[in-house]
Amino acid sequence: MEKIDLFTLISLIVAVIVILKLRSVLGRRTGDEEARVERYRTERARQEAAASGDNVVAMPRRERDALAPAPAGEVTEVDAEERIKNYAGAEPAARAGLVDIARQDPAFDPDSFIRGAKQAYEMIVTAFAEGNRKLLRDLLSRDVYDGFNRAITEREARGEQVDQSFVGIEKADIVESELKSGIASVTVRFVSELISATRDKAGAIIGGDPQRIKEVTDIWTFSRDISSAKTRADPNWRLIATQSPA
Repeated sequence: MEKIDLFTLISLIVAVIVILKLRSVLGRRTGDEEARVERYRTERARQEAAASGDNVVAMPRRERDALAPAPAGEVTEVDAEERIKNYAGAEPAARAGLVDIARQDPAFDPDSFIRGAKQAYEMIVTAFAEGNRKLLRDLLSRDVYDGFNRAITEREARGEQVDQSFVGIEKADIVESELKSGIASVTVRFVSELISATRDKAGAIIGGDPQRIKEVTDIWTFSRDISSAKTRADPNWRLIATQSPA
């Protein structure tokens, strides 16, 4: 009887130790959970945007209490200039063009435009690194898409792959703007932070650094037709030009 009790006691001790070990392993967080969830959410958002049927990323428009935008004639020069004057993220040379755009499109708001432009910038940069032609086609003009597609094709022919993490946008300023024949064009200078590395067929790093955050400056021009009430009903803008800082 004493032997049985001793054996039972030892078995219980072993069982408790095993349970504690399993809990310590299964309950341990690796630190990657939040990053994986964030990557999943970002990818899900990109897929939903690509599948939504929109031609381009929608730049958010100002809310007007569920009312339709006022006719362009009701927006005075003083109203337009006041709206632009209160926006700090535009260089002086760009303000005249922004006023012209605001007069033609009463719903245009620089703050909302920049929020949408930042979203579009991140989606385009990420799609280019991943070689996501479908998403790029929806966001770019034909000429810009052809250039991006050519670069992706050449990269694929060499068997190269880009590993990239988008850290964030440090700054986004409007540097140029104009309204010509009903077409609004707004140029934005983005200063962003990326972690990027290019690997060859064998997986060896041939460019960039997967451990270093790099500051990148891009100057992009977005365009939208606001010549009529019908075209203004579509709030989407398209990337029509890219350039590097001088």
